[in-house]
Amino acid sequence: MRWEKITIVGVGLLGGSLGLAIKRRRLAARVEGYVRRAVTIEECRKLKTLDRATLDLAEAVAGADLVILCTPLAQMRELMEQTLPSLRRGAIVTDVGSVKGSVVAELESIVTKAGGHFVGSHPMAGAEKTGVSAAREDLFEGAMCVVTPTRRTNKVASRKVEQFWRSVGGRVLRLAPEKHDALVSRASHLPHVVAATLARSVLDPAEPKAQATLCATGFRDTTRIASGSPEMWRDIALANRTELGLALDEFIGELQGVRALLRDSDPAKLQKFFETAKARRDKWRAGSVSNSQE
Repeated sequence: MRWEKITIVGVGLLGGSLGLAIKRRRLAARVEGYVRRAVTIEECRKLKTLDRATLDLAEAVAGADLVILCTPLAQMRELMEQTLPSLRRGAIVTDVGSVKGSVVAELESIVTKAGGHFVGSHPMAGAEKTGVSAAREDLFEGAMCVVTPTRRTNKVASRKVEQFWRSVGGRVLRLAPEKHDALVSRASHLPHVVAATLARSVLDPAEPKAQATLCATGFRDTTRIASGSPEMWRDIALANRTELGLALDEFIGELQGVRALLRDSDPAKLQKFFETAKARRDKWRAGSVSNSQE
């Protein structure tokens, strides 16, 4: 389907990549964006990310039939409330937030009262680099895009949002907001906390200089995501703190199990630990590659 006007609120990595994908695939007659800094307007112009970027939120949203919130989680409600007077009746609002329970609970009711339809989304795509300069038109190709409707969600709006994510190259999975948050706490949020903890601990300036020198490919790959936006990950950790806490408890228990194997000097059980991990990752990786090629 083709939209008349799509507005992206927050044009960084995800918002910029969406703008590029929408324009390249001609999914909308016009795509506009709201940004917070004048310099970003110039960046968007040079990169041809949007048809138009503006500092005026009301102007950006006016007349849009699809509004996509691409800001940090903590900013979404305030920005959405500011857009309500300009929101077109019947407009669909979605987001790219990594936590869905609180976002859906906060935004669904206020958008509905304004005559629009809110459908929560979370494209599982990103990179450690931030800002519109890091945007890529193929960022969502093959990415799992979770859509989180509730019993109150307009079914037509939900289907249109699912179709939108397919149109930018994504694969769609429908989950309840709470189920999404439980699963993503382990698949996405826990890995980021682990990577950040490794980077903080191993690269502590108090460690000998040789420590950082010896951090090679394995350390680089394992901690890559620790270079992500601290503001964004602060909001994610707080918004999903209950599920993330449970995931951390489970992970700490696994680490304690490894510690026990080392203490017991049990080579057979230790090898079994590594074999199981390798087999599970290899199986997941094979399925992931196969699905991305479908």
